[in-house]
Amino acid sequence: MNALTEFFGRAFGTVVQEAQRQNVQLAGPPFALYRGMPTDTVDVEAGFPVSGTLSDAGTVVAGTLPDIDAFEALHTGPYDRLEETYTAIQDSIREAGKNPSDTMWEFYLNGPDTEPDPLKWQTRVVWPVT
Repeated sequence: MNALTEFFGRAFGTVVQEAQRQNVQLAGPPFALYRGMPTDTVDVEAGFPVSGTLSDAGTVVAGTLPDIDAFEALHTGPYDRLEETYTAIQDSIREAGKNPSDTMWEFYLNGPDTEPDPLKWQTRVVWPVT
């Protein structure tokens, strides 16, 4: 978890470079797909939605976010408060009689690269259910 910021910078930069090399357009904000709830360690992949087909190249691997029923929330504020949004989504999932998936993702609508005020950062959290 301590290396997450560095990982995202490297991963997002690598994907952008490869998309440019392949002449593929980015089609949305960066995202992170988490497998399991983060603790001291996390299984995560990072990328961008694209318009067109991006071929695998080196550490860049094309994938698809699942088309599945999910609960969503818009988190506004610093990343270290995302846990509050996840708790609210979990409560909503339980109230609806659903079960949260082991996988969830976040779209970073704005953040430190585009908005200096952490209180204005926006993250769309998507949590699939079964």
